[in-house]
Amino acid sequence: MDTQRELLIEQRVANDAKSPLVAYLLAIFLWGLGAHRMYLGRWVSGLMMLAMTGIGVLTAPILIGWPLLGLVWIWAVIDLFLIPGMVRDDKDEIRRRMGSDLRY
Repeated sequence: MDTQRELLIEQRVANDAKSPLVAYLLAIFLWGLGAHRMYLGRWVSGLMMLAMTGIGVLTAPILIGWPLLGLVWIWAVIDLFLIPGMVRDDKDEIRRRMGSDLRY
C-alpha cells in the first residue's frame, strides 16, 4: 500500500473513530445505563446493561434488585479499563473496512 493510501486511511480513522473521552464521560455519568457501550457500537451488551439496571432499580425496594445493581456496578467499573481496547477495535475495524474498499 502506498503512502497516499495510508494517509487517506489514517485520516478517515481520525475522523470516524469513536472518542475515548466521550466514552469515558458516558461511562462515568451514565454508568449503569450502558450508554458508553452503545456509543462504542456494542448495542446488545449496552441494552443488557440498561435492562439489568432497570430491573434492579424496580426490584430494589423488595431487596431483590440490589445484587443485580451490584453486578452492573462491577461491570461498569471493569468497563473503565476496557474502553481503550474497545476504541482500538473500532479504529481497527475502520482501517480494515477502508483497506478493503481501497483495493477495488
